[in-house]
Amino acid sequence: MATETLTLGKALNAGLRRALENDPKVVIMGEDVGKLGGVFRITDGLQKDFGDQRVIDTPLAESGIIGTAVGLAIRGYRPVCEIQFDGFVYPAYDQIVSQVAKMHYRSRGKLNIPMVIRIPFGGGIGAVEHHSESPEAYFAHTAGLKVVSCANPQDAYVMIQQAIASDDPIVFLEPKRRYWEKGPVDLDAPLSEAYPLHAARVARAGTDATLLAYGPMVRTCLDAATAAAEDGRNLEVIDLRTLSPLDLGVVYESVRRTGRAVVVHEAPSNLGMGAEVAARITEECFYSLESPVLRVAGFDTPYPAARVEEEYLPDLDRVLDAVDRTFGW
Repeated sequence: MATETLTLGKALNAGLRRALENDPKVVIMGEDVGKLGGVFRITDGLQKDFGDQRVIDTPLAESGIIGTAVGLAIRGYRPVCEIQFDGFVYPAYDQIVSQVAKMHYRSRGKLNIPMVIRIPFGGGIGAVEHHSESPEAYFAHTAGLKVVSCANPQDAYVMIQQAIASDDPIVFLEPKRRYWEKGPVDLDAPLSEAYPLHAARVARAGTDATLLAYGPMVRTCLDAATAAAEDGRNLEVIDLRTLSPLDLGVVYESVRRTGRAVVVHEAPSNLGMGAEVAARITEECFYSLESPVLRVAGFDTPYPAARVEEEYLPDLDRVLDAVDRTFGW
């Protein structure tokens, strides 16, 4: 077993490399992904090893990147598009929602669009405007798209390969503030035996309340659970992993045991993923709930300047305060 300690960013690089090796129809395209290796160096070294016909530096035109990838996907390729920052995806939003999401349905199943749209998302790195946003709800709301987010290096390595191998278009959200966090990665893990791509997972078992998160907030919730344990509270943490389709069986099972649930994400709370998760938990687990499902999220404002972003982002204290409130009912 070739298990190594890698950062989440290096794990993504290794997963992309493995996908390029395994399938000659896989191509990577995006702004500065080739010679530079991507602004976060996620594609570092790939153009050198696989050539500029498979790792393609594109013009600064997100709509053009996605539109070209649609054509490639229809012709049998498996394009992997990098959107350099979350806030840059909006010029491509029309292509993603009007073409990528609908082509299979409009063709009555005759055409597949096997493409992956990689988006570094979320804040916490002190970036400037349009570099720290959380657009996941836009895409999860769109029928025809699948949306996933990794939270640790092992998942990053496996999930990017699973997404590329899928025949469905997938928006792949990467928590940019976690790119440099390290963890063990089994580089020999066969995809056939890997944890399913569209499945939630218990990241930490507990009995007193359930914390639900994805992407960058999984680590925050794990830290909150560790802190809560010092006060005698045993919190369960669930990594949702897939936002569309949502996998809530493990969530319902957990909430029926704990009776309390808190959903955490960086995006603003208004019409965010937390609202959908809370609604479904309430529908399915109403008689098990000891308190309302609470949400901890970014505030309903545009993302603030970097110097005050830590006041905006959910943190350990806000998560623990929500847990305290669930016990006040």
